[in-house]
Amino acid sequence: MAGAIAKPVTIRPPDYCIDPDELRAAFSAKTKLMLLNTPHNPTGRVFTRDELELICGLVREFDVTLVTDEVYEHLVFDGLEHISPATLDGMRERTVVISSGGKTFNTTGWKVGWLTAPAPLTAAVRTAKQFLTYVNAGPFQPAIAVGLRLPDSFFAALSADLQAKRDRLLPGLAAAGFAVHPTSGTYFATVDIRPLRPDGDGMAFCRQLPTTCGVVAIPAEVLYMNRHEGRHLVRFAFCKRLDVIDDAVDRLQRLA
Repeated sequence: MAGAIAKPVTIRPPDYCIDPDELRAAFSAKTKLMLLNTPHNPTGRVFTRDELELICGLVREFDVTLVTDEVYEHLVFDGLEHISPATLDGMRERTVVISSGGKTFNTTGWKVGWLTAPAPLTAAVRTAKQFLTYVNAGPFQPAIAVGLRLPDSFFAALSADLQAKRDRLLPGLAAAGFAVHPTSGTYFATVDIRPLRPDGDGMAFCRQLPTTCGVVAIPAEVLYMNRHEGRHLVRFAFCKRLDVIDDAVDRLQRLA
């Protein structure tokens, strides 16, 4: 809508690390805004402090605004720490942090989120929203406010529960024949389908999956700006009951 030109910087399996040279090459004197998602969907990557320092160094060097999507901030596993870039030196005044109750409280349909930013940036966002949706999910907003006042133990238990479900699903996907990539956050697991489908057509694979074994997955290419980079990748969700995960794994193992 603003007439901007997007320059994607692709992170690639198996570790989904940021390529410093590719990231720097995306910046220029014309760069105005950078979008960052951490913990990252669909990969489950939780960016490290060193990676965030690299990003923030470029943001400061080129004097741009950083917008961070941190909706999975509480869904982090293996003792890792989610670090908001806004907390790093010189970033508070140039960062817009976006989060949501949908992931944290399993209220996806409510569409209640929030942002944190300096006053001039929040004013700009409010102005844009006023001409788009004006207000959303008003009756649900007090409920999310109650959720945000829950003790830290609630959020720790949420993470532990999802980690146990991740640990249930990933070995099952590997046993089914997929090449499974690690995930340290969110509630998604990404697999390479080529061991089971050599042509790597993830879109066709996902269209056929409900018929072949009664399981639904998402073709990762729809989440890539450079779609060919994700053509052979497929995303599964593990925010399910353990019995549902076990049933899905059993069905998927029949594919081999």
